[in-house]
Amino acid sequence: MAVLEILKAVLQGIVQGITEWLPISSTGHLIIVEEFVPFALSDAFFDLFSVLIQLGSILAVVVLYFHKLNPFSPKKTNDQKKSTWTLWGKVLIASIPAAVAGLLIDDWLDAMEAEHKGVFLYIIAAALIVYGIAFIVMESMVRKAKVNELSEISPKLALGIGAFQMLALIPGTSRSGSTILGATALGASRTVAAEFSFFMAIPVMFGASALKLLKAAMDGALSLFTSTEWACLAVGFVVSFLVSVLVIRLLMDFIKKHDFKPFGWYRIALGILLIVLVAVGVIGA
Repeated sequence: MAVLEILKAVLQGIVQGITEWLPISSTGHLIIVEEFVPFALSDAFFDLFSVLIQLGSILAVVVLYFHKLNPFSPKKTNDQKKSTWTLWGKVLIASIPAAVAGLLIDDWLDAMEAEHKGVFLYIIAAALIVYGIAFIVMESMVRKAKVNELSEISPKLALGIGAFQMLALIPGTSRSGSTILGATALGASRTVAAEFSFFMAIPVMFGASALKLLKAAMDGALSLFTSTEWACLAVGFVVSFLVSVLVIRLLMDFIKKHDFKPFGWYRIALGILLIVLVAVGVIGA
């Protein structure tokens, strides 16, 4: 049983590592995986597991972009350090809308998922399709990027991108999807949009994860975990980190030569599949 649960943790970590950074909704994918390959462990474990695999993904960004994000690097000039602090300031500005909205509706979303699973899944499917169409439409429009460097992002633009990140609170939207779509719609290049989306994830997801970890600690759930559950937590975290490192590198190489249309078509197909699965009672019953 322990080996089987650890294999499930590996699968979840792989799915999280892939879907967190691609604009295709990690929430939608993880729910589908959990429906077909559920953990035979406690609910408290799964709540914490979903947090830790997100932290694994975030750690990948920190590691890959450590030099660019580190304002204390001795290899940077004073001007470069100042630019790094400025970048962090813009990231924090962009994080404010989603952070405030998340604090207000986080518990409501958790309750909705638990009490109205079928409706919750239909919302995810609708978001997958709507934003899939949005990506295709956006990429079909002739446009020229006005912002081609991170340093060119203004505080006003950062706040605008942050407003788009609020949309990610709708299940199935995709945090990276909403921020990349918003950034490109507001004039950023695909590369700038993707990188700024990665950086925006750090404070928002660290904050959300810290809140859930605090709740778990205060509820005393951590002391009740079995050795198998602790092993699954560790495996999921590591796998999510390693896969995220690979996926981020591949995505940045991909968007230098291609647009986001393939992700749009994929989202539409997945949304339709999800509607069918819920309608026939395969999941969400």
